Amino acid sequence: MPILNRIINHFHLSRTKEAIMQNLFWAVIGKSVNLLGGLLAGIIVARYLGPEQYGLMNYVISYVFLFQTFALFGLDSIEIREEARGQKSYQTIIGTAFFLKLIFGCCFIALAIITSWLMEADGYTTLLVAIYSLTVVLNSLIVIRNYFTAIVQNEYVVKAEISRTLISIVIKLTLLWIGASLTWFVVAYMFDFVLLGTGYVMAYHIKIGFLREWQFDRDYAKFLIKESFPLLLTNAAVIIYQRIDQVMIGSMIDKSSVGYFSVAAKFTEVLIFLPMILAQTITPILVKARERDIAEYNAKAQQFMNFSFWLSLIASAAVSMLAYWLIRFTFGPAYLPAVAVLQVMAFKAASVALSNTAGAMLVTEGLQRYAILRDGFGCIVCVLLNYLLLPHYGIMAAAFVSIASNIAAGYLADALVPAYHHLFLCQTRTLIMGWSDLTHVKNIFSK
Repeated sequence: MPILNRIINHFHLSRTKEAIMQNLFWAVIGKSVNLLGGLLAGIIVARYLGPEQYGLMNYVISYVFLFQTFALFGLDSIEIREEARGQKSYQTIIGTAFFLKLIFGCCFIALAIITSWLMEADGYTTLLVAIYSLTVVLNSLIVIRNYFTAIVQNEYVVKAEISRTLISIVIKLTLLWIGASLTWFVVAYMFDFVLLGTGYVMAYHIKIGFLREWQFDRDYAKFLIKESFPLLLTNAAVIIYQRIDQVMIGSMIDKSSVGYFSVAAKFTEVLIFLPMILAQTITPILVKARERDIAEYNAKAQQFMNFSFWLSLIASAAVSMLAYWLIRFTFGPAYLPAVAVLQVMAFKAASVALSNTAGAMLVTEGLQRYAILRDGFGCIVCVLLNYLLLPHYGIMAAAFVSIASNIAAGYLADALVPAYHHLFLCQTRTLIMGWSDLTHVKNIFSK
């Protein structure tokens, strides 16, 4: 990697810092390729299916995603934290987390299908839910990705993800060429998780060892459940106010509106990848910094929050101004009603940056047990405002609500929870003077 090597040599980084920089580089490359590939696949599929069928597909995906959150049980952040600490063998941590997710996944697949069957008059929608719900179990193999993140070696899983993305695009182009129905496209999106899981297993086998070495520890499982349960409630609240909008739009308006909203959401997902990747990458750094010195930890956390928020805000403004051309020349004229939605939703990236960086801090500090209060507040704001405003203002209301719920959960709630007052102060400093740290990114990774 000549470019990366030149960057490392320029900053004269130590071996530890070099590993961190390489991890961040691969994380950004992988997420960029995956999101851009997903956007390309979305454009291809959306143009072929049209707003109504594309909206139905995204309704199904969002519906199943709600159940997938419960199946993950908030274990991801705890797994990464425990592996970074290294106080338990990684075989036990991975094995226990995997089997817990597998058990929860089977339970929530059944629940997703049953609730869809009870709620939907359309049996075809329930069939699509049943097909796509298999991803809930397949996603259990994300424990492998979490381990590579914890040991700061994202390169290996990123290559697997890039391969999955490229194969996925070829599959969807093939379906387009043969004139396949919506059902087959839902199957293809489900098969993406089969490809991804296979890639994770291959990367683990090549670089780490064998899956048969994984161990399930019943006592440790109780510990993981106890530690992660607050994050389960938190993640559930987060996913509800991040994904419930498409489900509510499909139920209260129509599936075509879901299609328009999903198009704007596709670009928004590309925007928010940077703060999300930074939050995942910075967590092991913050854990180690806090173990060394509290003052160092506080300084790094503030610098990281400043950089993440203001960079995201600049990117949000750029996308908002280019919204018409982005949609017109990608998804096509049929999706122009999504332009106004994207002009608003683009700024969701900045609110996510402010929320996610605080989230990384509370996990590092072991304060996740109170997180349900902040995210529950955001969930209530999201559902209540969508319920009141969607019938009158349509999908534009959902666009504004998506930002309002992020701000409510990720910033305002921190002022209401005593344990999070220091996060609120940190975020307020970011809003007022954080722009000054845009030119000091090196300090985040310095010792």
